[in-house]
Amino acid sequence: MKIIGISLLMMGCLMGFSLGIDIVQGFDISQALYNAVSPFRVMEVAELFVLFFLLFLFLAESVYLFIKKRNQSK
Repeated sequence: MKIIGISLLMMGCLMGFSLGIDIVQGFDISQALYNAVSPFRVMEVAELFVLFFLLFLFLAESVYLFIKKRNQSK
């Protein structure tokens, strides 16, 4: 669970940093958010499939390890 927490914290910090830079440059919040998600808008179907597959594997492994650890402690 620490890996998921650290990953989410890093993603939040980096997105906040990116949004902050865009706002300092003079963009409004909606344009800054659009700039943050625009790389995902140009991905093709195969690239999106690989992205979601890797995210699924990451989450499935984390859940498996959490359940395994919880069952060992009982």
